[in-house]
Amino acid sequence: ASAPTAGVRSRDLPEGLIVESSRLASAQDLEVLTALGERARAEMRPKRGGDILARLDVHASAVDDRMAQALADQSSVVAVGMVTGVPVGYGLMTVTEAADGSTHAVIEELFVEPEARSVGVGESLAELLLGIAADRGAIGVDSLALPGDRATKNFFESRGMVARAIIVHRGVG
Repeated sequence: ASAPTAGVRSRDLPEGLIVESSRLASAQDLEVLTALGERARAEMRPKRGGDILARLDVHASAVDDRMAQALADQSSVVAVGMVTGVPVGYGLMTVTEAADGSTHAVIEELFVEPEARSVGVGESLAELLLGIAADRGAIGVDSLALPGDRATKNFFESRGMVARAIIVHRGVG
């Protein structure tokens, strides 16, 4: 059986160029997933709230281990988004049992190289992850957008996701 895929025709690229697909990642993708994960973390740090999020990221110093663990974990879903066969993004979602016994999913990481944004890669990744969450019986899917990161907020809202909680923070010291 082949791995699930999702494809999106880009409205912003020349006619005929297609975001080939988002597909489930495999162990052969570990190197590119690690590089993309490191770039995602570097891009997040200077954003409002990113410094605290970076400090709380237990995987920051070992992104390769994080990706390898996620690839091996049955509760994790790791996807790669590509343009003309070149990996330019990834998504990492966990699907777990909630306290009430229902299934719940969290898109923990979703990143697309800046040069490949606004051409359908993120949409393709989200479509694949949301579809898998539904297939696994999840009652909902959460993710995170940093404060002031309007593009990420708008992206998730365009997928039907809305804020259900706000985390507040104050530095002391």
